[in-house]
Amino acid sequence: MIYLDNNASTPVDPEVSDAMFSCLKRDFGNPSSSHMLGRRAKEVLETSRRHISDLLECSQKEIFFTSGGTESNNLALLGTGMLYQTGHIITSAIEHPSVFSTIKHLESRGFEVSYINSDSTGVVNLEELSNAVRRDTILISIMHSNNETGVIQPIEDIATLAKRHGIPFHVDAAQSIGKSHFTLKNSPIDMLTLVPHKFYGPKGVGALYIRSGRTISPLLFGAGHEMGLRPGTENIPGIAGFAKACQITMRDLKLRISHTLYLRETLFEKLRYGIPDVSLNGHKTKRLPNTLNVCIPGISSDELINKIADQVAISSGSACHSGRQIPSRVLKSMGLSDLEALSSIRVSVGKDNTEDEILKAAEIILKAVHDLRKDIPLKSLECTM
Repeated sequence: MIYLDNNASTPVDPEVSDAMFSCLKRDFGNPSSSHMLGRRAKEVLETSRRHISDLLECSQKEIFFTSGGTESNNLALLGTGMLYQTGHIITSAIEHPSVFSTIKHLESRGFEVSYINSDSTGVVNLEELSNAVRRDTILISIMHSNNETGVIQPIEDIATLAKRHGIPFHVDAAQSIGKSHFTLKNSPIDMLTLVPHKFYGPKGVGALYIRSGRTISPLLFGAGHEMGLRPGTENIPGIAGFAKACQITMRDLKLRISHTLYLRETLFEKLRYGIPDVSLNGHKTKRLPNTLNVCIPGISSDELINKIADQVAISSGSACHSGRQIPSRVLKSMGLSDLEALSSIRVSVGKDNTEDEILKAAEIILKAVHDLRKDIPLKSLECTM
């Protein structure tokens, strides 16, 4: 199996699993306990918080641990809604479901929402966003990079706009941290979601950055964990793995970016040579270095994915509902037709992929496409492989 679905989840780095296993064996105490084992667990908790804040270049007091990206997004959005009780929210039509569905819920509860469209390259329309701002706007939530296309949004411009109007600004950066250069240093972003299983850390843990001075309401109630915002005994082994993934990212990010970018472009060149009518979905340069989303006319993406499922792991943005394939909301927002969206695949390479794997994956994908649309000849790969 050649794994090319790293935007869905990444393999756990061996250094991360080592840190987690060590914690499971040695630091199993409750960090709220005052005995020696509790104090040791508390030290792991706060040291981990510091490593994560070092990666983001923020204060460790601004990091709040959660169970993952979905909870972090819900905490930011619902916590703001509960604080204000009413008002207007701005988001985009291309957000991850954990943001989009949460805002739809707030809308059903009486909040007014403006959904900003993207252009044909997947970039949110800044002018439309600016024009959507109202006196009663209580929140703007725009993702940093899209999980399907990898397209990176003009976050700093949006953050500046939000600050100018005094509007809290939340960023879902689940796909960006660990894959691209990102820092909160001198940034006016108010809240930010980060998720370690997207950059070689564990599942079941995440974090929400909340700028000092920014207040939201808790969603859960209990003891005073996480400075009173998120009760529940912290997942110390998961948090230790989270922190180790951040440390590895700080050490290896430059190499990781150049490696994945090379693999991504190598794969795209092979696909373009073998399938002349393949087209890129998303901005040519303003996207994550590891992400490739393409439309392959004449095939169903789900048929292609199923055909190669035991050889290469890739994905599509479509969803199955009552036996019917639903085209990607993200790709539809970019202007693709239903048929084009249902003919699109996402390939997301990772730090551990090799060039040989990419060449082999290209060969497998092209053969499968050839089998699915036998009436359209594909060029031989022998001269380019």
